[in-house]
Amino acid sequence: DLLYELGAIVPESNRKSRKARRFLLTKKGALMAKMPIDPRLSRMLIEARDEGCREEMMVIAAALSIQDPRERPAEKAREADQAQKVFCDPSSDFITLLNVWNAYHQVLKEEKKTGRIKKFCKSRYLSFKRMREWRDIHAQLSEAMTEYQINDAKKTAKKHIPGHVSPRRQPSENLTPDSEFSRLYTAIHKSILSGFLSNIAMKKEKNIFQAPKGKEVMIFPGSTLFNTAKEWIVAAEWVETSRLFARTCANIDSAWLESLGGTLCKRSYLHPHWERKKGQVTAYEQVSLFGLVIVPKRQVPYGHINSDRATEIFIQKALIEGDVNETFDFLRHNQNLIDDVRNLEDRIRRRDILVSDGQLFDFYNQRLKNCYDIRTLKAYINQKNSDGFLRMKPEDISRYDPDEKELSHFPDRLDLGHLSLDCAYRFDPGNPDDGVTVSIPAAMANSVPAESLEWLVPGLYKEKITALIKGLPKTYRKKLVPVADTVDIVIHEMPKTRTSLITALGNFIFTRFNIDIPASAWPDDLLPDHLKMRISITDTKGKELSAGRDPNLLSRRISNKGPAIASPELDAAKKIWERDGIIGWDFSDLPETIELKGTNSVKWLAYPGLQKAGEKGKGVKLRLFLNPESALSSHREGVAALFSLYLSKDLKYLKKALKLPKGLEKAADYFGGPAGFEKRLFEHIVRNLFFKNIRTRNAFHAHADAAVRSMLSQGRELLNHSLPILEAYHETRTTLYSFEVTHKSNPVVLQFLKEIRTELSKLIPENFIDLYDPERQVHLVRYMKALAIRAERGMVDLEKDRTKSNAVTVFTQRLNQLLKGLSETASEEKKAAVEALYWLIEEYKVSIYAQELKTSVPVSSKRIEDKLKEIERMA
Repeated sequence: DLLYELGAIVPESNRKSRKARRFLLTKKGALMAKMPIDPRLSRMLIEARDEGCREEMMVIAAALSIQDPRERPAEKAREADQAQKVFCDPSSDFITLLNVWNAYHQVLKEEKKTGRIKKFCKSRYLSFKRMREWRDIHAQLSEAMTEYQINDAKKTAKKHIPGHVSPRRQPSENLTPDSEFSRLYTAIHKSILSGFLSNIAMKKEKNIFQAPKGKEVMIFPGSTLFNTAKEWIVAAEWVETSRLFARTCANIDSAWLESLGGTLCKRSYLHPHWERKKGQVTAYEQVSLFGLVIVPKRQVPYGHINSDRATEIFIQKALIEGDVNETFDFLRHNQNLIDDVRNLEDRIRRRDILVSDGQLFDFYNQRLKNCYDIRTLKAYINQKNSDGFLRMKPEDISRYDPDEKELSHFPDRLDLGHLSLDCAYRFDPGNPDDGVTVSIPAAMANSVPAESLEWLVPGLYKEKITALIKGLPKTYRKKLVPVADTVDIVIHEMPKTRTSLITALGNFIFTRFNIDIPASAWPDDLLPDHLKMRISITDTKGKELSAGRDPNLLSRRISNKGPAIASPELDAAKKIWERDGIIGWDFSDLPETIELKGTNSVKWLAYPGLQKAGEKGKGVKLRLFLNPESALSSHREGVAALFSLYLSKDLKYLKKALKLPKGLEKAADYFGGPAGFEKRLFEHIVRNLFFKNIRTRNAFHAHADAAVRSMLSQGRELLNHSLPILEAYHETRTTLYSFEVTHKSNPVVLQFLKEIRTELSKLIPENFIDLYDPERQVHLVRYMKALAIRAERGMVDLEKDRTKSNAVTVFTQRLNQLLKGLSETASEEKKAAVEALYWLIEEYKVSIYAQELKTSVPVSSKRIEDKLKEIERMA
């Protein structure tokens, strides 16, 4: 075993049985056999020849062949240590021996008399006899080395300091690359290691080292390395007394061991993986020698180590997962096919069309053998003159072709309002973009009805209806079992409308099954994300600005100067369209929208419209808007302002015509006084006549002519409608005041009258002319008379009024709750229904408090209750 370790012999064959093995002598072994010294020392000398430090190694080898010449009498231990301190090298006991030799020979060179040499040995506590023995063995080794022609194969940088030589202390220019040791120190200790390779050890803790074969060794206290040793050491011998000690030690670099160990080193390969930057499969190599790890982690190519496993990793990572720096046409072709199949799976929300990764792997594995890097892949393609053999066909990646009818229920574009918008699909539960995503340009967001998004796409319609019904409270759900049958009826019989899905579903179930389910009972917020449309608001370049499943994203206002929509195209369009100081229709007809094209062929809309000038501005402005609602509102104001300029003389006559008759000035005091009320009448006529979405020159002038002919008659009609309201309001206030004066000491009555006065103020606010349509205004007088009658009858029997009032309060409280819960995203249908309920309750008050006045429509508590339930079914 020792000879094998030293490289003197090698096995003849790879027979497993050690007893059956035969060994052959190597060239080094033959030379070692001739040398009359221990094989470890002869191996060191042969290595020294190659390292260029033969002279130094002959000295060290001779020293190791004799008893240590240094003496340390027990009674003079301190003096001996002090005297020999000059020889000590902190990194190597071997260099210490070399220093002893050099110092002795320096004296020997200077002093010819034996007495003087003995005196030197005595002063340094050196054995004169052993020093002479050391010289004799050195001479014999020198003769043997000359006889066998073992000379230095190379020269190693040497710089001897007279009296004290330590290769560890060489100048920096003599250091080996990437090492703290000098070249001579490295050469000497590599030579030592070649003979004592199994005497290496790795530090565990101070002075305690892990040696080969699981042994634990301690540095001998007499060594210069005691308390100062570094991570790795080599020792000339292990000595076991009270414990195992390492004697004659030196610090070494573990990087030297791999080349010296050769076949004795054991290699293992950890974590084989694909290295994208290097374009090859690599692993981390770990090298150990006699059970000690000398190279913990080194990245090496893995292909030549395990070509089959390396090929598997290459195919999986580089080809299937596409983790490569270079572009290959066949990979792009195959990925496009895979993306098409995954898109189909995203639509129908099933992962069963694309073949497994294992099948994709088999496709490549059958065509590529021992291919574990980009270089080999290119060689395969060049050998075949084409990459066609690596291009997949649809049948290679699909298990089956999905039904065309089923796919048609997952369209690429959705018609929402008057817009046709792109939509994308993703099947990835838990991911923010799971489900259907519709891309809406920011400038068009307000044009998309929020209700239309609730219907999703036909392919998910049945699943959403099922989830909604199953998520109902048990009170309602149990009336709709079996759910599958109910869903089928809904799917086949419920008409698709432009209203909210929740509203349509609630009304259909009420009509079809006579089950009244309020909108709040539907679990819309608890639905899985993929059953709620995802909205992606994009800029002019198609970049996503914001996204989510909240329909409020559609109603967020867009600034005309916001950075998200600023673009050269918009700036160019503004230069063409926008103008200031307009006093007449002297410009081209205005379209409702103009289409702008951004980068990547992204189309978006701008909305031209007029804008009223500020208080100090003159005329009217023409502007481009990005928000359709803002554009329409501004344009109507701008059109009215332009008419005011164009028909200024005619409007002066209108103002004069809108004068209150004498005797009604007092009644007008409640509404800003006569002048204020007349101004409100005038502004109402102007708004009614001229706040129009007129966009052509001809329509403008035609409307101006018609308005001139009708404005006076409309003004008189408005005035005539308003006068009875003023009179009735004044009479009702007077009635209440008279009762308050009469019962001023009765707090109960005063509180009752205060409630009626408050109700009167809410019914007829100061801006009632603008608030109510003419059709509604005709009923206001009757409502006020009902309040007056209620006050008169309450003076007679307050308890009876309280009973009637309780019947009304039930509905007014529920109305107030509806108004508080009415969000901005509520449908227009629901808003209109709430307003109709308000007037129905006013009619109900007439039927309760002043039945003799009669109601304009049939009304009862049951009718109001039905109306409430109808509204509650609306979203």
